[in-house]
Amino acid sequence: MIVITAPTGNIGRRLLSLLLEAAPAHGEELRVIVRDPARLPEAARERVEVITGSHGEAEVVDRAFEGADAVFWLVPPDASRSPEDAYPGFTRPAAKALAAHGVGHVVGVSALGRGTQVAGRAGLVTASLATDDLLAGTGAAYRALACPSFFENLLEEAESIREKGVFTDSVDPDRKAPLVAVADIAAVAARLLLDRSWSGSGDVPVLGPQDLSPRDLARIMTEQLGRPVRYERQPLDELLGALLGYGLNEAFAQGVVDMKRAKDEGLDAGVTRTPDTASPTTFERWCAETLRPAVLS
Repeated sequence: MIVITAPTGNIGRRLLSLLLEAAPAHGEELRVIVRDPARLPEAARERVEVITGSHGEAEVVDRAFEGADAVFWLVPPDASRSPEDAYPGFTRPAAKALAAHGVGHVVGVSALGRGTQVAGRAGLVTASLATDDLLAGTGAAYRALACPSFFENLLEEAESIREKGVFTDSVDPDRKAPLVAVADIAAVAARLLLDRSWSGSGDVPVLGPQDLSPRDLARIMTEQLGRPVRYERQPLDELLGALLGYGLNEAFAQGVVDMKRAKDEGLDAGVTRTPDTASPTTFERWCAETLRPAVLS
């Protein structure tokens, strides 16, 4: 039995599709935790066991983890709480349930940066790494999918790209760093959940095929969209003011800013890309298949 949290999110819905396709051949049963079962694809609802509720609630994860062999763990973003409450705090009931039910394997979505000089002051990433430590201490074999920023973050900029030809971030325009497509993260998670021959705890970096700078992204988007796209660097104090203006929890907003600062100081640059840590989806392909329809719609 594999339990999937956040099955309607960007990563979870892709993972669910992969596992639905592969589970029969592996003799696996699937169970999902979801707040609103109506958001699941109809075909999926007929083939999985559904536990309704939040996977941050003790009673929900206790029911969901009973009899489970493996769990996919993803903390949903919650900007109304501090990073400590939103990440390790959200996960503590699940950690207790994993230990109580003797779940053997857990795969979690996390971040790059462990072992770097800035990992302890990287805001949301620091909180995510603390969550990994919590899960690794449950007795389950644990793999943290150590991910850089997602291509999909740029979908939040689709309107600005369409209307102004501009996307923003807070890093140096020439700072090269790995980026990854969420579909590639889901594929790695599916492989680990289906082949549970691994033990102990550790990170599994998912780095995409190449490092790219904001200037590189602008060039590729210009080529793929057939219109000029440029990068504007946003000062961190301006970013903090904007986040607070949106109503984010003050500590969470500061956590975002600290994460952005750490990324500009090389947080994501500590892992060497190898055939094992690279993933296949190029930014060019992602732009053509995902960003272009979103911008030109």
